[in-house]
Amino acid sequence: METCILIVEDEKDLLEILEYNLKKEGYFVKSSLNGQGGLAALDTTPIPELVILDLMLPDISGIEICRRLRANPKTRDIPVLMLTAKSEEIDRVIGFEVGADDYVTKPFSVRELMLRVKALLKRSATRETPGEEIVFGALKIDVPAHRVWVNEEETVLTALEFNLLTTLYERKGRVQTREVLLCDVWDINADVTTRTVDTHVKRLREKIGLAGVYIETVRGVGYRFAGRINEGGV
Repeated sequence: METCILIVEDEKDLLEILEYNLKKEGYFVKSSLNGQGGLAALDTTPIPELVILDLMLPDISGIEICRRLRANPKTRDIPVLMLTAKSEEIDRVIGFEVGADDYVTKPFSVRELMLRVKALLKRSATRETPGEEIVFGALKIDVPAHRVWVNEEETVLTALEFNLLTTLYERKGRVQTREVLLCDVWDINADVTTRTVDTHVKRLREKIGLAGVYIETVRGVGYRFAGRINEGGV
């Protein structure tokens, strides 16, 4: 079955360009010029495996759509690639905070966007493979189920946040540079700034609460997952 991608974009010319290129790559495409249509498309078969979402829409903001998507158990694990004409860092941070997995600022290269689409889909498929349950202090990770608990309380992570957490854990005790994380977690070689890594690590720490101390900052280098649990179990 073809991979289904939903595009929610109010610029008709851009929407048609994205539709054309995605179909050319072999994807099944659903699209909408407004937020209400996008939300309706999420409830129709086939359920999209990735959403390309414009931040600025005429009726409902992309931020609100992303928030609703993450709040629904049926759609909360769908990767979201957010598009926007805004370039300010605060807009990117807000997008990541409500659950966007990646962010592209207009104008952008269609080739770069296709690479990001493939990377997001690859990560999403990888998380479905059989794995193991990880327990480290207050943190518990069910890899095949894509679920995380801190002190037995579940916290919902985006696909990218989950991949970032498990990548750091698998290399615990070893420093990972921002460039390495960009390559291995984002899985692309496009021009993405290292600030993107910092933003996601900050958000991940906030989401996992007291377990956030396991992700250590190595100044001037990158990040490292703690090699051992401190006294007291944290």
